[in-house]
Amino acid sequence: MTSRIVHVGDIELWTESLGDAGAPALLLLAGDTLSSTSWPDSLVQRFVDGGLRVIRFDYRDTGRSTWREFSEHPYTFDDLAADAVAILDGWEVDAAHVVGFGMGGGISQLLALDYAARLRTLTLSNCFALGVEFFDNWDRALTGEPTPDGLPTPDRRFVELAFGITPSENGVQQAVSGDFYDANEIRDAELIAREHAGRADTRALHPHAGVRDGLDGRGAELPGIATPTLVIEGMRDPINPPPHGRHLAGLIPGARLVEIEGMGHSLPAAVHEKFAAAVLEHTGIVAHSTK
Repeated sequence: MTSRIVHVGDIELWTESLGDAGAPALLLLAGDTLSSTSWPDSLVQRFVDGGLRVIRFDYRDTGRSTWREFSEHPYTFDDLAADAVAILDGWEVDAAHVVGFGMGGGISQLLALDYAARLRTLTLSNCFALGVEFFDNWDRALTGEPTPDGLPTPDRRFVELAFGITPSENGVQQAVSGDFYDANEIRDAELIAREHAGRADTRALHPHAGVRDGLDGRGAELPGIATPTLVIEGMRDPINPPPHGRHLAGLIPGARLVEIEGMGHSLPAAVHEKFAAAVLEHTGIVAHSTK
């Protein structure tokens, strides 16, 4: 395991590489407000054991990367995609297999559209398709207003829990865990994240209304993605419920869909075997190595 700081202007991004430096690179993009630790060590080790070099990193305002007040230093999904490319440059990786979870899946779609030459394969897990009114759908979940595309909104009960409308000590964690809620596992993950960052939750530092600027209209470009694509759908995901994954896979030519029963919007140990197997099989689409 080797860590290094990658500079993007005056931003410092904490990154690390695990596995054989000569193996094909796998870049992991985490979900919203989460640091690199949201990719559990046991899952990462499965990728390494499968013959990949794993690179994971802390987004701006998470983990050990630079934290700043968003209103004074705003950025968008486009900036986060450019950060990911800078990380590949920082590790001297010409092209990588890319796996994005949740918000990381949205950023990964932008990578496939704007930086296609830097991707070997693309895996999109538990995320919305660009073009879906994801952020507005949180409000629709509460009002009951139908979505323009007929896809489901986030689960209303989950939204009420997330917004604090329905108070519950562990309700959000239980909802995102699907069938695999384990209080001890969640507590350990939270402790690891806090110890890694040296501080508490970063949720308030990611104003969705600002970060999402520039996404409008990009959904129409998805059929132009030529990178071999895998879509993983958690069948108990309360944020992007089925059939969001099937919808996304249908927009990208040749994309393959893997549905994981019982999986919510998280990566508990119970899904690691199936998740890793799907990613490792997919990265085998490309026979030649990457730097």
